[in-house]
Amino acid sequence: MKNKKTRNLICSLLLAAVLVGVLLYIDNSPLKSSMLSTVLQKGAIYALLVVSMNLLNGFTGLFSLGQAGFMLLGAYTYAILTIPVDQRINVYQYFNGGIVQFQMPQIPALILAGAVAALFAALIGAPVLRLKSDYLAIATLGFAEILRAVIQWEKLGPLTNASNILRKFTGYDSILFPFIVSGVCIAIIVLLINSTYGRAFKAIREDEIAAEAMGINLMKHKMLSFCTSSFFAGIGGALLAMFQYNAHAKNFTTAMTYEILLIVVIGGIGSITGSVLGSFLYVACSEWWLRFLDNPTMIGTFKVPLLGHGFRMVVFSVVIMVIVLFYRQGLMGTKEFSWDAIFAFFGKIGRFFKNLFTGKKAVKGGAANE
Repeated sequence: MKNKKTRNLICSLLLAAVLVGVLLYIDNSPLKSSMLSTVLQKGAIYALLVVSMNLLNGFTGLFSLGQAGFMLLGAYTYAILTIPVDQRINVYQYFNGGIVQFQMPQIPALILAGAVAALFAALIGAPVLRLKSDYLAIATLGFAEILRAVIQWEKLGPLTNASNILRKFTGYDSILFPFIVSGVCIAIIVLLINSTYGRAFKAIREDEIAAEAMGINLMKHKMLSFCTSSFFAGIGGALLAMFQYNAHAKNFTTAMTYEILLIVVIGGIGSITGSVLGSFLYVACSEWWLRFLDNPTMIGTFKVPLLGHGFRMVVFSVVIMVIVLFYRQGLMGTKEFSWDAIFAFFGKIGRFFKNLFTGKKAVKGGAANE
């Protein structure tokens, strides 16, 4: 057992080193401004957002649709706190520079972005978490829409810049930054899921009555899951604002929540690995691999039918339908990445070729005959 843990740790460190090396190479080459770099950055940010939603919807069984609202809170909190003082008059040009006249460092502002989202989650959690299923979804969806309207309210202009864009706030220069932040946050979520709290979340998901009979405080654990998910959604929203170089309420619509929920389903409800894998595949397909379908194509004098603006999303929708039809539980289901499974897989391949070249034939039960 100890040897297995050591081997798995070494493999994980090697994989992390390879990933960092690849990202550093991209960061210091012309690829930094390529579509590959864009997909990797957005994929890393979406991975955090999808995992945070999976914690609530997949592991705790609470059907919430308020993710875009918490992302909005995180994005605005971070942007407001990190705009340089000398640039505020240009950003808040209709509100005399705004009421916030200081600039916070990047990491504390990120943490505070998550904390503000978690605070609002705690405030609305008490009434809405008593609801179940579709009613909870409708309540959280309504909260997100109300929040989007309130932030654009003219009276809050000196703080939120009303319906105007927030810009010129602190961004990031290295492609490593979203990977490091998302990686640390996802690691914390994994530790939480594997703790006694995580087991309580899963018990609530399976059967609330049985979980309560076992002594699990339903409201306490639902609130913990809801606030934790919102905290990391707020950080993800701040990262997304940095990636887009602006923060604006119109970017955080209900469609974004549906998009994140779709990735949760594609990756596998109840699988962290599936959420991460699904995020990168979704972003790559929607933003990069199928983009050629939007370009009208001529073969000689013949114009290929259908190819044109918007056809990419039609094909992408068909791809999603195929995945859902053939992978009912998502790409990973409830399974997680495992080095043991990988070594077992390559071990089977190795034994197959060994038997093939030595003339041995494997039979049921593991025996082999000449």
